[in-house]
Amino acid sequence: MSDDEPRVPIVCTDCGTDARIPLDDVADKLDAHNDRHHDGEEVATVDPDLADQLANLVVEDMGLLDEE
Repeated sequence: MSDDEPRVPIVCTDCGTDARIPLDDVADKLDAHNDRHHDGEEVATVDPDLADQLANLVVEDMGLLDEE
C-alpha cells in the first residue's frame, strides 16, 4: 500500500467507530468488523454521506435520470 492511496471513511454507529481505510481494503475490513462485532450484520458501512455522493455521481454519469 502506498502512502498516497485513497482512504475511505467508514463508520459504525453501534461501536462508535470511525476510521479511514485504504480503498483496496474497505470491503474486507468492513466484512471482518461486522463478522467480529455484529454477527455478520451490515452495521459498519462506508460513511453514508460519501456513499450518497458517489451514488449521485454514478446516476448523473450514467444518465439514469435523463428523459428519453
